Amino acid sequence: MSDVPERWSRASVYPDMWADPDEDPRNSGGVSPDGELATLQEFLTGYRLTLRMKCEGLEPDQLARRSVPPSTMSLLGLVRHLAEAERDWRNWILPGDPAPKLYGADDGDFEGAVAEQELVEGAFADLAREQAATDAVLDGYPDLGARVGRDGNSVRELLVHRIEEYARHCGHADLLRERIDGRVGQ
Repeated sequence: MSDVPERWSRASVYPDMWADPDEDPRNSGGVSPDGELATLQEFLTGYRLTLRMKCEGLEPDQLARRSVPPSTMSLLGLVRHLAEAERDWRNWILPGDPAPKLYGADDGDFEGAVAEQELVEGAFADLAREQAATDAVLDGYPDLGARVGRDGNSVRELLVHRIEEYARHCGHADLLRERIDGRVGQ
């Protein structure tokens, strides 16, 4: 007997995909957007959706499962980490004292990711709220070359950094999800 799940995909058109193209919310079905800002925003939206898709249909104990010991990484930890990262990016931009950490110091985002329904719901609510708040701040800077915050980062740099962070963690989510229930796909 083994605790290694069998690999599977819900997709039937392209079996290496997460979902069939007609059911994939990331598939706009149209041409790519015009302009650099719209393109960056579309990539960010796609990675955000990918993270949510990798978490869909799982119970709290599955979301909190640390699939690669001794790592503290879990899908729920990733959700909490990205909520924290959104807050950090906003802290880089806004003047004044930074907003406090959501989950405490050090690795509280991962360490505190435990299998409780209320905590899971709170983490997804935190992520949505922090994403919307950071988006709202950056919407005030349509010029990608604008320098913002104490460090004078360009808006372009902040957007690309956000995309990079989500993309990297979606790769982690691929492996974590496959280890939980065997589901694969991009």
